[in-house]
Amino acid sequence: MPDGKKIDPFKPQQPSIPGVLPDAPKDAPEEPPPPELPEAPPDKSPVFIPMIVAAGLGALIMIAVLIHWGRSFSAHAVPPAVDSSAAPAASAAPAAEAKPASNLPMGPGVIATADELPKTWSSKRFQYRNFVSGQPEPAMVVRLPRGEYWGFSLREPFGSCELDFVTDLDRLRTDYHYRADHPMVVDPCNHTVYDLLRYGAGASNDEVVRGVIVQGTGVRPPMAIEIRADGKNIIAAREE
Repeated sequence: MPDGKKIDPFKPQQPSIPGVLPDAPKDAPEEPPPPELPEAPPDKSPVFIPMIVAAGLGALIMIAVLIHWGRSFSAHAVPPAVDSSAAPAASAAPAAEAKPASNLPMGPGVIATADELPKTWSSKRFQYRNFVSGQPEPAMVVRLPRGEYWGFSLREPFGSCELDFVTDLDRLRTDYHYRADHPMVVDPCNHTVYDLLRYGAGASNDEVVRGVIVQGTGVRPPMAIEIRADGKNIIAAREE
């Protein structure tokens, strides 16, 4: 008789045989463990990148140190030896230059002595302080025939060229194409020739100034500077 348990039609019960023990239930075969996968190598990139950066910084620092050392070495390098035999020639060059204008006498005041202008057409350069600009300008005093002294500015009237006193008559003829029997004042910029023995129109038509223009395109005679003699002293007084 059935004992009230449900019977699975797909799993029939084992017959019970007297004296025979029923088979022990077989355990289900154990599944083999999954194969072990090889361990992945540790990620070295986080460590490797800082090493590259550190190496690069070290190289840059080394290059900077080498550049700085090279500059320091060149700055403290010993200069080449100088040939002492050539030194006197270089130092002697300034002695051949013309006398500086700062050593010339300054007018108004004493600018020469009678002994410095012993004969006709003797001349001496000096400086004269312009009352308008306050700056010194080149000037000259010349001893004329009959013992007169005449002073004038070497600055071109209403210009910037410096006048020249030429005593070489051959130079007047070749450079300025003017034949003269006594020294002349010339303007090397426009080749104007001035004659100190003659008078020409000054700042106004009713004023005459020594140094008439005998050749060239000059505007007027050189600017005159009054000269007075006090014993042996030659004094530059006022300027025209």
